Amino acid sequence: MRIVSWNVNGIRAVEKRGFVDWLVKDNPDVLCLNETKAEPGQLSEKLLNPPVKGKPYTAFWASAKKKGYAGTAIYTKEKPQDVHFFGKPEFDNEGRVLVAEYRDFSLITAYFPNSQDERRRLDYKLAFCGAMLRFCNSLVKKGRHFLLCGDYNVAHTPIDIARPKANENHAGYLPEERAWMDKFTQSGHVDTFRHFHPGESGHYTWWSYWGTARERNVGWRLDYHCVDKGFMSRVKSSIIRAEVEGSDHCPVEIELDL
Repeated sequence: MRIVSWNVNGIRAVEKRGFVDWLVKDNPDVLCLNETKAEPGQLSEKLLNPPVKGKPYTAFWASAKKKGYAGTAIYTKEKPQDVHFFGKPEFDNEGRVLVAEYRDFSLITAYFPNSQDERRRLDYKLAFCGAMLRFCNSLVKKGRHFLLCGDYNVAHTPIDIARPKANENHAGYLPEERAWMDKFTQSGHVDTFRHFHPGESGHYTWWSYWGTARERNVGWRLDYHCVDKGFMSRVKSSIIRAEVEGSDHCPVEIELDL
C-alpha cells in the first residue's frame, strides 16, 4: 500500500495548478490531504471523483466550521472498515483529524495547529499534541498499529530546518514543540523518514513563498509519516516528494508491505 500525504494549502487553489492531473498520473493507493480549506459542496466533480485508472477513490472529508480554513481529507482505493473524526470538538471544529480504520492498522491524517506568531496558539497546539499522543498510545495498548501522517507544523531537530539558529523563537521550531516531538518518539513511535535517512540534512517539505526559498532549498521538514515501533517491520520506504509542486508544501510518501 502506497500512501501519500500532502498539505495542499487549499484544494481549490491547487486544482488550478494541475492537482487532478498529478493525482491521475501518480495514482497512490491512499492520498491524505491537509489544509483543504473547503467543504465537499464547494468542489468540482473532478475533485470529488478523480478520473483515475483502475479502482476509483472513495473520498472522506473533515471540514472546519470556519469557511476556507484548515480541513483534512482522505482519498482511498481500499475502503476502510470505518472512518471517524477525532472525537474532540475543539479540534474537530477545525477539521484537523480523520481516522480511517483498516484491517491491519489505523490511518490518522492530521493537520496539527500552527502555534503562530508570539505563541498565540501555542497552548492550543500543545493540547492537540498531547491528545494525539494519548490517542496513539491508546491504540497501541489495544493491540492496534497506527500510521500518523500529515503536517505536524514542527521541525523536530536542527537538521530538519535550513536555518535553526535564526528560527529558535519562531512558530514551528519552539522549544515546547520540539520537546513534544522528543516525547512522541521516546514513547516508542518512529519518524519513518528519519529511520531511513538518519543524520541527513537538506531534506525539507515546506518552503516560504518569499525570496526563492524553494529554489535555494531554504526549508523546513514539517510533514511526517510516523508509526508505532511494532509496525516498522511493515514499512518498506518513506520518502519526500520534493519534485511535486503546486503548494508551499510537497507531498511525503510511505510504502507499506501488508
